Amino acid sequence: MTDFRPYEIIPGNRDKGMVVLGDHAMRHLPERYGNLGLPESAFSRHIAYDIGIESLCRRLCGRLGVPGVLGGFSRLLIDPNRGEDDPTLIMKISDGAIIAGNHPITDEEWNYRIETFHRPYHRAVAETIAGVAAATGKAPLVLSMHSFTPAWKGVPRPWHASVLWDSDERAVVPLLAKLGADTDLVIGDNEPYDGALRNDTMFRHCMTKGIPHALLEIRQDLIGDEAGVAGWAERLSKIFAEINAEPVLHEYRRYPSRTGPYEA
Repeated sequence: MTDFRPYEIIPGNRDKGMVVLGDHAMRHLPERYGNLGLPESAFSRHIAYDIGIESLCRRLCGRLGVPGVLGGFSRLLIDPNRGEDDPTLIMKISDGAIIAGNHPITDEEWNYRIETFHRPYHRAVAETIAGVAAATGKAPLVLSMHSFTPAWKGVPRPWHASVLWDSDERAVVPLLAKLGADTDLVIGDNEPYDGALRNDTMFRHCMTKGIPHALLEIRQDLIGDEAGVAGWAERLSKIFAEINAEPVLHEYRRYPSRTGPYEA
């Protein structure tokens, strides 16, 4: 366990005012958990991680020269994009796969996973964002990268990519417009999921702090190989750089969340 890292920080120039996140970038588990009772093949599926996102985040950070934070553990162990009070934080079943290593689970084990994996990842995210903010004296632009399956329960998903968000539209509107300018792409707006998820990564680190942000989902078959990743990295790095260049974006401005009022 001592050599298992719950996150990886990709170094970059903090003066550029941008941070890239990959909550579900990796599918690793500490040895003590084996495969959580699942076959090895489960770890090549979306239930274990966001396919293509680790490579995409690395390429984006490299092309843009900005720092990033990658989750270092499989979402099957504990989901870093859920609040600590979310009942789906540690899943018992995911897309038909029964996760025997997660059920039954004691309160002690539940809390151990939060303390050992979930909290260190979020501390790394918070410290990276704070470091960029300190370097620029302004609110950084935070971009969270995810991927979704080409179909769900046999129904094809038409979107090539989708932007998920709550109510802060500052980065979202230009991102949707720039992606939508490519007539070959079908771009979703809060599809196939709604981006207003209380206490998720964007809520916790951006919504509550007034930091501009967007969560971008890309269809997994489009970034399932290095050629696809390279193409999307080229496209997105240009778009992200253009959005980041707008001075008005880098202001602290807190918006009301669609999930309800903030805690005092």
